[in-house]
Amino acid sequence: MAAYRADDDYDYLFKLVLIGDSGVGKSNLLSRFAKNEFNLESKSTIGVEFATRSIRVDDKIVKAQIWDTAGQESRKSLDAGNDPSNLPKGQTINVGSKDDVSAVKKVGCCSA
Repeated sequence: MAAYRADDDYDYLFKLVLIGDSGVGKSNLLSRFAKNEFNLESKSTIGVEFATRSIRVDDKIVKAQIWDTAGQESRKSLDAGNDPSNLPKGQTINVGSKDDVSAVKKVGCCSA
């Protein structure tokens, strides 16, 4: 998989919203994927952030559009700002935390 930069030239488009409690790593997951960066001292997201990255897989260009939401009020931040309600949602959780697993069920977008 090699990075590919032309934003309007792609064969497949994937859209994903990252939701989960504050501090589980949603922003760093997005940053690592989009910019190959990781910040141990990152701050909590306020509202919604957005990034894209296109990669070449075999002979196809795959573009990913990823939305990063705020922590506990992630559903509110989606409703108040940009509304990607038609996008698939990926729950980012701390797998060692029973509270995070319960939050997956509360949001209702994923099964746990």
